[in-house]
Amino acid sequence: MITIDAKHVTPTDLLSLAQRKVPVQLGSETLHRLQGSRQVLERLTQAPDAIYYGINTGFGDLCDVRISPDNIEALQRNLILSHACGTGEEVPPRINDLIQLLKIRNLSLGYSGVRTELVQQMVALFNAGVRPVIHTQGSLGASGDLAPLAHLALVLLGEGKADFQGSRLSAQSILDQLGLNALQLGAKEGLALLNGTQFSTAYGAWAVEEGRALLGWANATAALSMDAYLCQPAPLADHLHQLRQQHGQIYAAARIRKWLQNSPLSRSPRPAVQDPYAFRCVPQVHGASQDAWHYVHQIIEREINAVTDNPTVFPEQEEILSGGNFHAQPVALALDFLAIALAELASISERRIFQLVSGKRGLPPFLVNKPGLHSGLMIAQYTAASIVSQSKQLCTPASVDSIVSSNGQEDHVSMAANAATKLYRVVENTRTVLAIEWMTAAQALDFRDPNQASEALNPLVQSYRQRVPFLSEDRIISDDIHKTLDFIREYDTHILD
Repeated sequence: MITIDAKHVTPTDLLSLAQRKVPVQLGSETLHRLQGSRQVLERLTQAPDAIYYGINTGFGDLCDVRISPDNIEALQRNLILSHACGTGEEVPPRINDLIQLLKIRNLSLGYSGVRTELVQQMVALFNAGVRPVIHTQGSLGASGDLAPLAHLALVLLGEGKADFQGSRLSAQSILDQLGLNALQLGAKEGLALLNGTQFSTAYGAWAVEEGRALLGWANATAALSMDAYLCQPAPLADHLHQLRQQHGQIYAAARIRKWLQNSPLSRSPRPAVQDPYAFRCVPQVHGASQDAWHYVHQIIEREINAVTDNPTVFPEQEEILSGGNFHAQPVALALDFLAIALAELASISERRIFQLVSGKRGLPPFLVNKPGLHSGLMIAQYTAASIVSQSKQLCTPASVDSIVSSNGQEDHVSMAANAATKLYRVVENTRTVLAIEWMTAAQALDFRDPNQASEALNPLVQSYRQRVPFLSEDRIISDDIHKTLDFIREYDTHILD
């Protein structure tokens, strides 16, 4: 069992937990925090003149409507039901698991005033492999990711549907199979389930981990392309990059130098004094994306460990404060930034593909024997260009938009959820373009000499060729791209060594 406590959690830690290889449990300190927080909430709300938003009042623009004690349970249940109005595609399974873990962690920090029974039921459902049906559309990224988190919460009430043991079942059926009772929500518990940035943060945690691997592949793939294109080594010199003092740029140049170390092709004559920017400026472009990734990683890691509920219960101070930690503006800006940074990796990658298939520097047009009879990788570049164009459209920032909601009470929102789902698509797009470049660069290298890769790259190229053979004549290139994608996913860890 892995214990969920107040210990700092990184995105890597979170994704490891989400694999469900080991069950999670609440530690004794966590149970103590939950109990203390709940006791303070119940004590403060029992005062005759106590008015606390969402605990004994309505929600949003109805915050001034007082709710009688007899209706508190109905208030919280109605909140979940009314806010479960998500639409669109369903959240991918890996992201679904992350949302659940993030909500468990957020509540377990002990500032939400929920009962231990609620969090324990969430843990039980997670450990059992239950995935509530959550939709991607509906959150404005302020007041929390309300609609998607409402769908997450439905299963606790025996409402809605979820995936369990390979089937889609009613939540009540799943609870019955697990021997669990549908929860009767107490004061504030419905609101605590809905408030928070767990939807957008889950996408962010996934994206920064995927982004780490994509940055590694971008450097390795560029190195393979530079070797096959017989590029000048001078633009990679460390003392050149030290003059600029951009950390990501220095790092990218060092990684590419390492990939190219002792390459047999480095002894070949260089056909040009200077190379196109897509090769010459790789450290500058990849490095800028590296620095952006580092910033976003920091923001997401903070958010993983944050309390984003409202109102917030402070047991030591014996107070309940209504604030705005649910506003996802920090996350929205970061996710938009990461989308731009990762899209640029694909953008410059596509330009290298273009150069490699253009019939220059002794390479045949479209990297195939008998061009004309065979089209080779001509349309692979088209595909990469199409994907890059789509990512450019997806990089329009969501965070610059805001639409007033709740009758003017929620008059500025972050749109972080839209930034999150756009980023998901950009990540997938970037991986595909890098796969096409790897496929193209390996083909170009074979026209030089299949055994001419550097010491670091050669094992990868040889492993790749066992799956995708040299393109001697036209075949279905889509199959090669998908095999290359599988290869890249399998070697993600190796690329980071």
